[in-house]
Amino acid sequence: MTEHTAPTPTAQTPPPGRPADPDDGPGPAADDAEAVRRTAGTAESSSANRHWWDRNADEYQDEHGSFLGDARFTWCPEGLDEEQARLLGDPAELRGRDVLEIGAGAAQCSRWLAAQGARPVALDLSHRQLQHSLRIDQGLGARPVPLVQADATVLPFADGSFDLACSAYGAVPFAADTLRLMREVHRVLRPGGRWVFSVTHPIRWAFPDEPGPEGLTALSSYFDRTPYVEQDDDGNAVYVEHHRTLGDRVRELVSAGFRLVDLVEPEWPDGLTQEWGGWSPLRGRHLPGTAIFVGVRD
Repeated sequence: MTEHTAPTPTAQTPPPGRPADPDDGPGPAADDAEAVRRTAGTAESSSANRHWWDRNADEYQDEHGSFLGDARFTWCPEGLDEEQARLLGDPAELRGRDVLEIGAGAAQCSRWLAAQGARPVALDLSHRQLQHSLRIDQGLGARPVPLVQADATVLPFADGSFDLACSAYGAVPFAADTLRLMREVHRVLRPGGRWVFSVTHPIRWAFPDEPGPEGLTALSSYFDRTPYVEQDDDGNAVYVEHHRTLGDRVRELVSAGFRLVDLVEPEWPDGLTQEWGGWSPLRGRHLPGTAIFVGVRD
């Protein structure tokens, strides 16, 4: 499909995975970014998102740090924690396991894993996000989480380096070639290793990213895979997010050599009133907001 088959979003209406608060307005507002739907390849997506996260990491951690915690492993805005979900396995079985967190941000999930006795490595594209991990470790007086700055589609690790890999809303939607990303994760995992990642539920791409009633009416085609791009006045991308359908994700996993063992769609919990971008109690009662894929490397 071309970029004209679905309504063009505005900068004030980001895509479902956009890590912004509804009151923030457009993410890179200082850049006067224009939001369009157009193609964006691997190099452009990687460069744009690395710079976007470096610019916005401080604001993101300040805005959402209390929800994320310093050492909490939460999969999604619905608040599903790994301690209860156990998608990586029983917490007692994590001890001594080598775990790669991809798109780790400030490594909150890795810090929780370390507390369970695992040996995590936190990888992120953004240098500034990883600096926040060092800040948190220094504040806690804790042993620093091992950090690596790298692109998730070119993992700088030897084959079979890890027992588990995970990503909570990190890396996957920002990569243009996610089949390559899946194959890289498969390569660095040992046989029997799990790869668990959460992303915005693909159905959300058909709806405006609004927490109120206007976010319940589909305006775009679910099948339009044209990337969402915010670009400057010269047409250079400053933020890129890529959409895949549920079927696309399953096929990517299988093509990369994984066996899909679970697909979790967390329901909005009673008592959670906090909004996060387009996530809200209202929308959570009607639409899935998150999809968590659990794959096993045979």
